[in-house]
Amino acid sequence: MTVTIAATGMGGTATLTCEAQEAIAAAELLIGAGRMLEPYETSGKALFRSYDPASIAERLRSGSEQTAAVLMSGDTGFFSGTRKLLPLLTGMEVRVLPGIASPVYLCARTGRSWERLHCVTLHGTEGSIAVHVRSHPLTCFLLGGRISAAMLCRRLLDYSLPDTAVHIGMRLGCPDEQILHGNPADFTALPPEKLCTVLVENPACCPYLPSGIPDSAFLRTTVPMTKSEVRCLAVSSLCIAPDDIVWDIGCGTGSVTTELALRCPDGHVYAIDRSAGAVRLTLENLRRFSCDNVTVTEGTFPETPLPPPGKVFLGGTGGSLRQIAETVYAANPAAHIVLTAVTLETLAAAQTVFAALGKACTVTQIAVTRTKHVGSHTLLQAENPVFLISVQPAGETSGTSMQTTEL
Repeated sequence: MTVTIAATGMGGTATLTCEAQEAIAAAELLIGAGRMLEPYETSGKALFRSYDPASIAERLRSGSEQTAAVLMSGDTGFFSGTRKLLPLLTGMEVRVLPGIASPVYLCARTGRSWERLHCVTLHGTEGSIAVHVRSHPLTCFLLGGRISAAMLCRRLLDYSLPDTAVHIGMRLGCPDEQILHGNPADFTALPPEKLCTVLVENPACCPYLPSGIPDSAFLRTTVPMTKSEVRCLAVSSLCIAPDDIVWDIGCGTGSVTTELALRCPDGHVYAIDRSAGAVRLTLENLRRFSCDNVTVTEGTFPETPLPPPGKVFLGGTGGSLRQIAETVYAANPAAHIVLTAVTLETLAAAQTVFAALGKACTVTQIAVTRTKHVGSHTLLQAENPVFLISVQPAGETSGTSMQTTEL
């Protein structure tokens, strides 16, 4: 059998490429979701309505047709079912034809260039919004699930991004296409629309990944805070991937939580603190830095099941280090844990706990000295030394060894 996987672009048939039109005209069998097949109801061709790759592959193998076209919306290489379908079509002659994806279409309709476009799919899922917009000049969100355009705009307002420009494309390529332009506050009451693509422009985006954010940038109270230099080394030693699941236990002011969250925009951070004041302060700082990929709860350690963490930072354990470590390793035996200690007793206790669990610790002492101006003189003012304890899975290294490091 000869199979063409053809992208249909936006809407019905208006944005089909000539190649796709020819493939559809030559096919005996057309397969696709219901709205993909609507223009061909009276074509006389065999039609099979499905978007499930396994069902599509089974229909192609069981049918008597010699030529078929599988219709995919948008572009076959952009969040398309093509990726899952192709491996199931072994033994068939398969051709894949590209089309016009909704971000490309909406950029053209709004006069925007898309070579630096950052794309996020929220189609059928929930995910972070503000943390992406914070870091990119132009972000495209593909909606079609639990999150509507109005919810997206409210999230931007809640997380300190009120001055961004929003372009909402609804029913793109259809006769009743509608494109709206404004700021987030203009669309908080917009009715939900299933077929919706949103562009968000942020000229004031942060063009780099912050590391060791100055302490003064955070809202402060009497809640303990991991200082900038220590925070920088602790977060970097965890080697956070963009889609990591991270636990931050003892989040305090949320300074570490913030830097963790900025590094995993496609993942999630679960922050926990036994102090209600710390929880409130962490939430305020997360909103300040547009980090909406964090769940903050009050407690000593995870008392309800959380997704298994790949990385864990322990900012405070409340004397429950053994219990917390066991909880982490029960969820993921290969989790990478980093914690800090300011006393020799805490350091010794940590080494004892992890040794009992069969884990090897790598310890770095951080000695930070800052300058202080007194009259016409500049003095050196030393901070208390901090021990950075890294407990990595077997076989992994971060380039940190038992040493004394002075900053």
